[in-house]
Amino acid sequence: MKKILWTLLFFLGGSVWYAACEACKLQQPKITQELTHGTGPNSGWDWLIVALIAAITLYTLFYALKYLIRPGEKNKEHIKNEVLEF
Repeated sequence: MKKILWTLLFFLGGSVWYAACEACKLQQPKITQELTHGTGPNSGWDWLIVALIAAITLYTLFYALKYLIRPGEKNKEHIKNEVLEF
């Protein structure tokens, strides 16, 4: 439990390590000012690509969690049962 707490503290509290610098904050749009370095998206196509990648990521995350939690396999000889019973 202590290891999990330290890991969460590291990732949640460590966000200042990867925050954008002051010069980059001035070049970013308001929505991404604190998150990224460099210039912001230059056109609508950039936002479309970001939205498409976010949608694909959320889609795959949903199905990865869905099949991890409830895989739906009913066969008693399936390999997952050997792992779970070990």
